[in-house]
This record gives sequence, structure tokens and C-alpha cells, in this order.
Amino acid sequence: SDSLVVCEVDPELKEKLRKFRFRKETDNAAIIMKVDKDRQMVVLEEEFQVFEIRTTEDLTEAWLQEKLSFFR
Repeated sequence: SDSLVVCEVDPELKEKLRKFRFRKETDNAAIIMKVDKDRQMVVLEEEFQVFEIRTTEDLTEAWLQEKLSFFR
């Protein structure tokens, strides 16, 4: 059987996520994380403070590619 490798979370990212979770702003924001395979650690990829979505139909793959650099 294959062995399971569990990644740690970067301490700086943990603090950023804590602040993000309890932030008082009501605008949209996002934190994008990635796994650093060399360090076996979840790290911050990118952070967005404000973006706009008018309806759920606006949340398309094309929008994600443009606004959040997904799927690149």
C-alpha cells in the first residue's frame, strides 16, 4: 500500500488565515493556497482583497481565469 504524506501549513499562512476569517470588512476577498511539494507545506499563492461578482452566473471558469488566475 502507498504511504500517506501529510503537509504542514506555513505558520505565516495560518496567521493570515486567522485574520482573514475574522476580518471585519464585508467586501469580497480570497486567499489562494498551494502545496509546496519540496517542503511538503501548504503556502500562500496569492491574495485578493476586493473583487466583484454580481450573480452566480458570473462565476464562470473564464471569470476565474481572468480574476483569480485559476487554471493556468
